Amino acid sequence: MKPRRKLRSGFTTGTAAAASAKAALMLLMGSKAPDSVHVTLPGGEKLKIPVNWCRLVDGKAECTVVKDAGDDPDVTNRAIIGARVWMTDGIQDSGHISIQGGEGVGVITKPGLEVNVGEPAINPVPRRMIRAAAMEVMGSFPGSESKHVFVEIFVREGEKLAEKTLNARLGIVGGISILGTTGIVRPLSHDAYKATIRAAVSVAKATGLSKIILTTGRRSERFAQAFWHKSPEEAFVQIGDYFKFSIEASARQGFEKIVLAVFFGKAVKMAQGVPHTHAAKARMSLERLAGWALKATNERGLAKLIRNANTARQVLGLVRHEHPAVVSAVGKRMLGSARDFAGPHSRVGGVIFDYDGQVLFNSMNS
Repeated sequence: MKPRRKLRSGFTTGTAAAASAKAALMLLMGSKAPDSVHVTLPGGEKLKIPVNWCRLVDGKAECTVVKDAGDDPDVTNRAIIGARVWMTDGIQDSGHISIQGGEGVGVITKPGLEVNVGEPAINPVPRRMIRAAAMEVMGSFPGSESKHVFVEIFVREGEKLAEKTLNARLGIVGGISILGTTGIVRPLSHDAYKATIRAAVSVAKATGLSKIILTTGRRSERFAQAFWHKSPEEAFVQIGDYFKFSIEASARQGFEKIVLAVFFGKAVKMAQGVPHTHAAKARMSLERLAGWALKATNERGLAKLIRNANTARQVLGLVRHEHPAVVSAVGKRMLGSARDFAGPHSRVGGVIFDYDGQVLFNSMNS
């Protein structure tokens, strides 16, 4: 049998935007247009990104990068993502870096996302990467700390690309979102992802652990590791969207305790008993959640607000302080679904985090 080729990683739209901004600011500062730049990723490692094209016109520098998603089936693969950069001599704003959205970058029109309504759809991590890239360049040019730097991110044909995404449903209009939490796109096929989960569960069991902690990604894992700070690294397994598969794999290994550590949005989908918690299930999730909220609080107005909400993040803002019973209802249903998948011989627990890592639900305390 011919061995399978290893899937190639790529970089996110956020990394492409940061690279474009860095190249454009270097050109604006008087350097030669670079063929490539090194971008510092959120984890601290540096990635060399090829620069596609640069020009300097009327005191503004523009550079573009061709987004490379590796072997991931991403609609933004090969998209041309650029930055337009200029500076002013403002005294009060010296050293400040303003980030704007240009053509092809969507604008947020509905609440519930990581960026406020009216802002360009450039998520917090890419914003930090862009600022870090700009500050790195400014640090190499004495006197630039007195400048106010403007960075405008644009995407060629971004509005057309957005038609292939769920952006319009989420209230992101006019273009794509600039995304990325790690800066890297690491593609995995379904089979490969399941094999990775299966292997991680097996390793945890082989090290003699009696409890396994299942998270859905790096961010939830980081919060879980802080919460269970005495647990070894092997106890934590990232399961992505593979809810049922991961619970069943853990149960087959015979763990005394299976714990889910997830964000509220994933918990809502898990509470439905959905085997694979893909984002496409979001609207059905909110319909169900509205019904659970009505049952938990007997408040029809709240149920209507939830039904008409844009995202689970928005719903969390409605219920976390005034209606904690709704969060508890989600947590209990999530555990019920997990127990159905695990079978009668496994103990299942769970924690639900907010998006800053605060614990909203802890079955061990309920």
